[in-house]
Amino acid sequence: MKIIKNIVFIVVLLSTLQGFSQEILTKKEALEIALENNFGVKIANNNLEVAKNNTSIYNTGFLPTASLSSGANYRNDNQTINRQDGTSTSVNGAITKSYNASLNVNYTIFDGLGRKYNYQQLKETYNLTELQAKATIENTYLQLFTSYFQIARLSENRKNVKEALSISKQRLIRSKYQYEYGQTTKLELLNAEVDVNNDSITLINANQLLSNAKRGLNVVLGIEKDVNYVVETNVDFSNILNFDELQEKTIENNTTLKQNEKNIAISEFNIKINKSNYLPSLGLNTSYGWNKSENPATSFLAASTSNGLNAGLSLSWNLFDGGSTKTRVANAKIALESQQILLEQQKVTIDNSLKNTWENYQNQLFILKAQEKNVLTTQNNFDRSEERFKLGQITSIEFRQAQINLINSKTAFNNAKFDAKLIELQLLQLSGDILNVNF
Repeated sequence: MKIIKNIVFIVVLLSTLQGFSQEILTKKEALEIALENNFGVKIANNNLEVAKNNTSIYNTGFLPTASLSSGANYRNDNQTINRQDGTSTSVNGAITKSYNASLNVNYTIFDGLGRKYNYQQLKETYNLTELQAKATIENTYLQLFTSYFQIARLSENRKNVKEALSISKQRLIRSKYQYEYGQTTKLELLNAEVDVNNDSITLINANQLLSNAKRGLNVVLGIEKDVNYVVETNVDFSNILNFDELQEKTIENNTTLKQNEKNIAISEFNIKINKSNYLPSLGLNTSYGWNKSENPATSFLAASTSNGLNAGLSLSWNLFDGGSTKTRVANAKIALESQQILLEQQKVTIDNSLKNTWENYQNQLFILKAQEKNVLTTQNNFDRSEERFKLGQITSIEFRQAQINLINSKTAFNNAKFDAKLIELQLLQLSGDILNVNF
């Protein structure tokens, strides 16, 4: 008896503590927090910024390059000059000074269209990164609501367990009075005590599972949040009735298929980039320079200064590079073919997954309706059993069985409800429509 009282006290205490200062974390709030703080989403956004920077005009090679250079030289020599007439002059410490500065500009006028195709490839890479970020957000949606609905499921199940414990406590009190007045046996009282004990332990375990699930949700949210909060337990199903429309949406909007299509486009540009090496390259170079020198007495010129503009064109054409360009083009074509094969494979895989998920969804909706009817049946059976138990027409074992049947049916209904919703979210992710769902 003392152990049972202690367990009951702990359960009541935990339930009371959880009843204070509980905030409601709505689906919408959870989604906003996750999109702002989720680690995977943050990394995806950073990758998108890098891809955006790579498509800048500064990374395309279309702009000229400019450089500034300058220098100064000092020279101190001992010099001897022998002339044609036989005379000579010797100078110790002949100093020569020179200075120079120049501004150089280079621009590639034509490079076999390599820059053009490279820029177009960078834009496709940016589009691919966008799709990768979208896929990360879609996965975050699914991960978030899988965790969120798991908390809702455990909350509803805990509610059922608390209800069962309350019924068992009332039964225990009734059994005590009946035993004290000689209306029942010691066995009935002991059975009631055992049932309270079992329900109390089940509630403690339910509380622990719920706390663990909330910590798991915190990881998805990307924040440290106290587990003393509640979630919305209502579930609204989307109107998904037509499989053909769903299949058409999947082919058109599935993020994985879209990524494969972008990889094909990138591979096509890679072929063109490599082929550009077959063509000549034309460049323009120009510079403005300034030079000054101060010479010693042994020099014909005492000093000189020059400045001016230089410009020129350079044409290069690699007629044969040992076959490396040919090899790169051939390999790029093979890579393109592999991407096309991968796209076909993904279409078959996703279509198969869509059909399986759709069939699973339909079955789960049927199970949900069946479980809903079961709850009504077991509730009716429990109500009648409770009345008969109070009148002494059935035993405590029969009453306990009716109670267990009711709890099990409610738990099964909750599981079916949340399972159906999660399968629905998987369907929406496959069709590329999960980000358009209003929660």
